[in-house]
Amino acid sequence: MKVRYGKRLLAVVLAGTLTASLAACNKKVESGAEKADTAVAFDQIKLGEHTDLKANLKFLTHKTDIVDTTFQEYISEFQKMYPNISIEYEGITNYANDITTRLTTGDWGDICMIPVTVDKNELKNYFITFGNLDELSKEYTMLFNYSYDNKVYGLPSMGNTQGIVYNKRIFEEAGVKETPKTPDEFLDALSKIKDNTDAIPLYTNFAAGWTMTAWDAYIDACATGQADFAHEGRVKGKNPFADRGDQTGPYAVYNLLYEAVSRGLTEEDPTTTDWEGSKARLNRGEIACMALGSWSIAQMKDAAEHGEDVAYMPFPITVNGKQYTVVSPDYNYGINCNSSADNQLAAMLYVKWLIDKSGFEVSQGGVPIKVNAQLPDFLKAFDGVGLLYDLPTPAGEETLGNDVNNESELGVNVSGALAKAVVEAAINGQPEMKELAAEWDEKWTAAQEKYGITH
Repeated sequence: MKVRYGKRLLAVVLAGTLTASLAACNKKVESGAEKADTAVAFDQIKLGEHTDLKANLKFLTHKTDIVDTTFQEYISEFQKMYPNISIEYEGITNYANDITTRLTTGDWGDICMIPVTVDKNELKNYFITFGNLDELSKEYTMLFNYSYDNKVYGLPSMGNTQGIVYNKRIFEEAGVKETPKTPDEFLDALSKIKDNTDAIPLYTNFAAGWTMTAWDAYIDACATGQADFAHEGRVKGKNPFADRGDQTGPYAVYNLLYEAVSRGLTEEDPTTTDWEGSKARLNRGEIACMALGSWSIAQMKDAAEHGEDVAYMPFPITVNGKQYTVVSPDYNYGINCNSSADNQLAAMLYVKWLIDKSGFEVSQGGVPIKVNAQLPDFLKAFDGVGLLYDLPTPAGEETLGNDVNNESELGVNVSGALAKAVVEAAINGQPEMKELAAEWDEKWTAAQEKYGITH
């Protein structure tokens, strides 16, 4: 199989089809931004007001598994307060790709989960603002991903911690008494599982594709202990994918996957993995662990009858004696700048209700975005782990990360192509991990140089 690394095609689609709707959207953006800063700024909205508002909302979501269940319950509860606001959810299976195309039409609905393919300086072309970053930051965290020029265009549906979802019964039966804290310890644990149980030690979920992006989420703060590594160390740093020699950094993350596959500690044929089926298999103990964000916990617990065996551990990298995890935003809510004024206000009210009242984040294995919120009980294993939050990108460099990523065509945090390439190389026995890393660094360096980053 030939892996395509980048998101350049998606960027071209956005750029090439934006012009037709840009003029109309700009007018709406200006009025929407003004309204968001005054009458309906998110931090000024009080639930229980505007109860006579009438609107019909369409909501595009990646959460296809709960469109007909949990989301319908939310609608019923919300309508007890706002009986004249109707909400229709549309679940999209191939969300990351399809939503990018849908956005360019301008006529996609009223609320969506913003895709990573939208650059910060283009946010105003698609979405209204929720208000001023400085003001909203007093109440909510993780707002930097979809903020630009001190305006917030996206609000996180929840925060994700990054780690490994696993079956604790299988780890115990294999003789693994403590959760691994380094790549070597993790590989040793997988070997014990292979030798002492019938479970697949590490399930890659390779065939699903999007699941492989989970590995990209570990390569920055989790692997370095540096909250600003994503921008200062990876986007701007020299050869960020090179082996540090101490089992830390991006190389250590991908090398862990490489070694697991090459040692036969994963499923026999990655091309035949089954994402939906894997949830119940982990629940039952047929799979020992998977690399996924904390959002996966609830899905694994609910997939079969042994939810009590499902647990979550920090990613096995230790930096100077301490483990770290990133608390990062999941998909962000965005409101269409082309929607009517009433629909925009109704959408604001529903997003407010989802964030403040629904309990969505905990039910889906996430962390609340409210300032000073406590970690939920299912993350007790993270006591003592350093919690690192995203930092704002320096002014003038807001699009630099996407620019370098696009130019390099590596697709970090977009396509999962690096992890896919690792799996393929490990199966084939070539290239070696250091050769892969050298190839990535060469592409990355060339992209950095194009945008004026020199070392």
